[in-house]
Amino acid sequence: MNSKLSKISLPLKLTFLIFSMVLNCMGIVILQLSEAKITYEKLGFLESFKDLPIAFISLFAVNFISKIGTKNALILALTIVGICSCILPFVEVFWFYKLWFAIIGTCFAIGKICVFGIIRNNISEEKSLAKTMNSVEASFMIGIFVVNTGFGWLISSKYSEFWKFGFISISVLSAITILLFSKIKISEPLQKNDNGLISSLLNFVNKSVIIFLAVIFCIVFVEQSFNSWLPSFYKNHLKVNSFFALQASSFLALFSYIGRTITANIIQRFSLSRYFKTCLFLIIAVLFIILGIQFLGSDDSKTLLFLFPVIGLFLSPLYPVINSKMIALVDKKKINLFTSLIVIFSSLGSSVSSIIMALLFGNGLLNYYSLYILLAVSVLFMISLIYFHTVNKNI
Repeated sequence: MNSKLSKISLPLKLTFLIFSMVLNCMGIVILQLSEAKITYEKLGFLESFKDLPIAFISLFAVNFISKIGTKNALILALTIVGICSCILPFVEVFWFYKLWFAIIGTCFAIGKICVFGIIRNNISEEKSLAKTMNSVEASFMIGIFVVNTGFGWLISSKYSEFWKFGFISISVLSAITILLFSKIKISEPLQKNDNGLISSLLNFVNKSVIIFLAVIFCIVFVEQSFNSWLPSFYKNHLKVNSFFALQASSFLALFSYIGRTITANIIQRFSLSRYFKTCLFLIIAVLFIILGIQFLGSDDSKTLLFLFPVIGLFLSPLYPVINSKMIALVDKKKINLFTSLIVIFSSLGSSVSSIIMALLFGNGLLNYYSLYILLAVSVLFMISLIYFHTVNKNI
């Protein structure tokens, strides 16, 4: 089983890399369009056009994937992403960005369910699952780094007006990934359709699952506060140029990649719950240092440029670790449906976070950016304690 997974590891990682690039170009789009006098209120709701389709489509995507097969569904999603990325550079109107992100969100919902399903159907042991998920999701962080670095270079060059043509590279990468998938064989899980969608969902409704979904919501809520809005915080509050804002933000992704890679290699030595709590403690510690510098020292200290990325080391393992712990308990035949719930609450966390951040930026409250994130992490920590207590009690 593990040898089979090793053969499909590269296309799975490339899939997450591609979706990471198209989803996390939001920070670049916000940065560029805000300079084109698009208001932060409009840009904040732009995130919803990406996240709400993810939430809405996820449940219906389960039946769609079951009918055409995991591999075919994944190839279709990558094909649409490639085509859309080719079209974007040639369209100027703002409404198209809404449509573009809605299509990307829909494809991501299908893609993520397929990837999680493939991993779950090849690995059963909890810590091995955590190792694989951290490894695959680490490529998601590389996507953020690549998109910020690549577009940052393009925006700062003499060809800055052609920044949108960087999306052509995503189309090329999509074509390569599709070619790799077409050459490998993926075993499809047996699907039972004897229950309706609603009744199937009700089978998952219990205390531990509800609290787990709340944890997922909070993790993505915190992540999105960094991924889409950190470049604008750097530029507007710390007064650095667009190129440096994107480069500094890309280091958050780089540290996040390192965090997930390290986790993938050492997670089998530790308890998942203790590892998760330790990461949260360290995030809170770094945020207290940042707040100390802001409120006791200089509010716009350039030291903050280097401290924020460090948070990625400890924030990035949270999502795959908590997912792997719960997914390992789910029946393989129900993994697609359960993954759809994860995708839904992830997208809701992302959308709500971006709307709140838009209000924060729109009202000139950037002084409280770090305090706002600390509050969100504190809520995440408390809900996580409840979750682990509930799970350990039921074992």
